[in-house]
Amino acid sequence: MPKKAVILLEGSRMGPGQLYVQAVKLLGLHPIVLSADPARYDYLATENIEAIRVDTDDLDALIRECSRLRETYDIVGITGHPNPGEAVYATAAKLCRHFGLPGPNPASIEWCRDKFTQRQLLAEAGVPVPVYRMATNAAEVESAAAEIGLPVILKPAVGNGSTGVRLCRDAEELAEHTTYLLGGKYEWQTSPRMLVEEFAEGPYFVADIMANEVVAVGAATFGPPPHFVYDEYIYPAPLAVEEHERIVKVALSCLRALDLNWGPTNIEFRWTKRGPVVIEVNPRFAGSPDPQLIQLACGVDLVTEHIKLVVGDECDLRKRHSQTASARFLVPDRDGTLDWIDGASRAAAIPGVAEVKLYIKPPTPIIRKGDVRDCIGHVIAASPNHEQTEVILQLAVDLIRWSITPFPTISHAGDAT
Repeated sequence: MPKKAVILLEGSRMGPGQLYVQAVKLLGLHPIVLSADPARYDYLATENIEAIRVDTDDLDALIRECSRLRETYDIVGITGHPNPGEAVYATAAKLCRHFGLPGPNPASIEWCRDKFTQRQLLAEAGVPVPVYRMATNAAEVESAAAEIGLPVILKPAVGNGSTGVRLCRDAEELAEHTTYLLGGKYEWQTSPRMLVEEFAEGPYFVADIMANEVVAVGAATFGPPPHFVYDEYIYPAPLAVEEHERIVKVALSCLRALDLNWGPTNIEFRWTKRGPVVIEVNPRFAGSPDPQLIQLACGVDLVTEHIKLVVGDECDLRKRHSQTASARFLVPDRDGTLDWIDGASRAAAIPGVAEVKLYIKPPTPIIRKGDVRDCIGHVIAASPNHEQTEVILQLAVDLIRWSITPFPTISHAGDAT
């Protein structure tokens, strides 16, 4: 009898790939990772995983590879590590349809990937969203901003991880970011299409959903504007009961508007004067460390429950305990070469610290981009209450130190000496 296997498409160094591999093994199944560059992922060797090099952007190549694997294995499920973006997840959804396996609706994933289409569908369904306009050139950006009123958010219509997203507080910042997006420095996934939208001011919250059930609501803070680089995540969010219920109600209305009724969904909100306003609906999990935080906070292992759906089983979303779990991201304050970083093992030894993870190893050049790629690691802590968790987290973060040597400046002929 052929071995039952689950195919995993790998998409990101910060994605929860290792958690997915471990979940597949936990369920007694054989994980097979398809990746454009398996060497990027250290955990594949650590976990002794079968990894195959294939272009994960090429659907036909993936179909051929999956068909070849079916000659040896009983392929019972296919999914992507759904972070940092929907592209690999949308491809996985198409593979599931092709091979008749459980998976999300590919059309729903594509609707969500295009933020303009997503905004339209949500607005038509009466879901509260920021005022927005589409723009394809500098004149349209300027016109849209004038209609909406500064400050505005200017971002690509397709993208993820806050890449290309910027708060533009005045006309100069708007022109500068427009030039960046259209001037050849930004790498477009599609033809250049931009969203200009109202800056929805207020605390940030996120709802994590499996199928049609809101499993957890968290909160987060960001580093300094004009960028949106995460600083800290906390589960559960410090909300009153009625505030939590309002977020859940809006989240479920998003699912109906976008026909999302299978697998994980992650919905981002800002709590404004209007109440919860939807910033983005992601037809996937947020990336690591969200799954770990949710498991620590309420005992639900979303990754394992997702794999159960992938292979056609029922998932179990019952909460098993109640704690406060929080993650602090390690973000450098300058560009340069990371010479050394230490203290991670000491931080991990503090009672209450659940995980210390570094994403890079020295020596590594650091060029900040103003998005999720600026994070070089995270620390997770959990305890029975918010205050205690914050104390533990701060103690751990304070132990982690690093040194960055600035890049040498280039002198020009004729410069004064």
